[in-house]
Amino acid sequence: QVPLVESGGGLVQAGGSLRLSCLASGIFRFDVMGWYRQAPGKQRELVARITTGGTTDYVDSVLGRFTISRDNAKNTVYLQMNILKPEDTAVYYCNSIPRRNDAWGQGTQVTVSS
Repeated sequence: QVPLVESGGGLVQAGGSLRLSCLASGIFRFDVMGWYRQAPGKQRELVARITTGGTTDYVDSVLGRFTISRDNAKNTVYLQMNILKPEDTAVYYCNSIPRRNDAWGQGTQVTVSS
């Protein structure tokens, strides 16, 4: 079983919205989970995280535009992205916090055109 499977990315115009999903194997069900992104030529960064109880936290660049949520019964983590900007273009990954480095999925590409 693949530990993490991301989906929902695509090409969208600036100002648009996308909803990403991450299907996680059961080993993550007690973990704090996060969405990370990696833009071309840049390091992977954590943009949002959520505890098992639903407490959330965001980096300033996405605060007010992105919403992370999770369905513990479905082992799924979501990232609702609104008012997308070209600088949000990246491959988006989910993983736990701290990261399980042997569990990275393939990610899902988000491209925002201006």
